Amino acid sequence: MPTRKLIAISVIIAVAVIGFAIITMTNSDTLLIQGEVEATRIDLTPRVSGRVSEVLVDFGDKVEKAQVVVRLESPQLSSALSAAKAALSVAEANRDLTYSTRPETIAARKAQLEKANTDVVLAQKVYDRVANLRDSAITSAQNLDEASNSLDSALRTKEAAEANLLLAENGSSEEQKSVAQAQVEQAIATVKQMEADIAELTVVSPIDGEVTARMAELGKNFSAGSPLISVVDINNAWFTFHIREDYLSGLKVDDQLNVRVPALRNKTFKAKVTAINALGSYANWRATKATGDFDLRTFSIRLTPLERDPQLRPGMSALINLERD
Repeated sequence: MPTRKLIAISVIIAVAVIGFAIITMTNSDTLLIQGEVEATRIDLTPRVSGRVSEVLVDFGDKVEKAQVVVRLESPQLSSALSAAKAALSVAEANRDLTYSTRPETIAARKAQLEKANTDVVLAQKVYDRVANLRDSAITSAQNLDEASNSLDSALRTKEAAEANLLLAENGSSEEQKSVAQAQVEQAIATVKQMEADIAELTVVSPIDGEVTARMAELGKNFSAGSPLISVVDINNAWFTFHIREDYLSGLKVDDQLNVRVPALRNKTFKAKVTAINALGSYANWRATKATGDFDLRTFSIRLTPLERDPQLRPGMSALINLERD
């Protein structure tokens, strides 16, 4: 009998506690929302394929901005760079050849011009002598024509010698020079591209942070875009909450809320709302009744703590209390 009474009393007490909890939750003026701590995470990836030759950090290490974390090697890129430099040397030599003429060629052209000048002087004297005798019986019209033709031929030869000398001194045409210069610039661009690709084999951290994942292992091959190291900026953490729109209660950007972090012994952080963004349609709360009900969207709320705390770690739970409508 006493046992039955004890059981009955326990059942009554349990029902009373549950009922009190339900009434309290139903009539509560605040709503407890759970979110989590997040921080900027960067997966360091190479732009080119290569084999890991050196890993300078490990999981949990602190890294600084521009610090080298992984080095890769690629014999293919090294060979391609050597070939590109050789092609550049050929292009530069071809350009220099286009822009210049051998001194021996210029000297030969000058000698031809001097001979042409001498021939013109001689032809002019012969023509003048024959022309002075054209009214006498000593010379004939044929001799005068031959002298005139010889003088004209000597003048044409002189003009050709002058043109050849100018061509030798100036080198190739402007079009040929433009083509030669363009080939050099193209070869330079190829070399710079190869050098840029080889520079990508040295992976550096773009931020100050902590290594949270390490996939790079010595001797392992990685293709372009494959993650090697993950770095998280733990010094600039924030809080993210997903809240149904009917619980926003007029929440707006720049509002300040108290955020409680259970992992840090329920430490409370004063945080400011920095963003309120609607999630995609996949995050809608669908109506369950056809009478007067409607779909509710979910919003992502981002809060930034006013004071930074290095103990905040990505993934920690965060709690806020929102006033209920």
